[in-house]
Amino acid sequence: MGIISRGFGGRRRESVPGLPPGQYLTHDFPVLSAGPTPRIPLDRWRFTITTETGEKTSWNWAEFQALPAEDVTVDIHCVTKWSKLGTTWRGVSLDTLLENVESAADYTMVHSFGGYTTNVPMEDLLDGKAWVAYKFDGEDLQPEHGGPARLVVPHLYFWKSAKWVNGLQLMPEDEPGFWEAAGYHMYGDPWHEQRYQGD
Repeated sequence: MGIISRGFGGRRRESVPGLPPGQYLTHDFPVLSAGPTPRIPLDRWRFTITTETGEKTSWNWAEFQALPAEDVTVDIHCVTKWSKLGTTWRGVSLDTLLENVESAADYTMVHSFGGYTTNVPMEDLLDGKAWVAYKFDGEDLQPEHGGPARLVVPHLYFWKSAKWVNGLQLMPEDEPGFWEAAGYHMYGDPWHEQRYQGD
């Protein structure tokens, strides 16, 4: 008589109503990165916005910390299919950072220490939709989660919320960033399962 095996099914995943399609709930905070984790000394940290005409506006860490901050609680959704609900962040709204920047750009390229890039339409960064966050769950943001500061754009898949963020390039036309050039979707809406090109 043969032995019947159903195989290894892995850890049971909790499916919750109200999650984007294809997502499962996680209670931990998985760490996924395209390369090694940079350790950025705060005296070397700088965030720079460059307009389509080359005008630059930048803040060092002390100047950035002096800007008005917001506490937000949002759900986050990773392209690898995990979702984490009710995450709490403290950071500076992109509305604040872009308030005195003159631009007609419709698109942006987000830049990070280590060379990572991702494209995000300008309208997805404004009107209280995005922050440069430096605290998570009341604590300083740890390097493995993008500290000292990361972009948080919770309505898009989490690869758009670039870790170790250091700048924003404003652009008249959309261009692919790191993962987009490798086949990920140019926009990345989790509610439409826009994981890969053609989705």
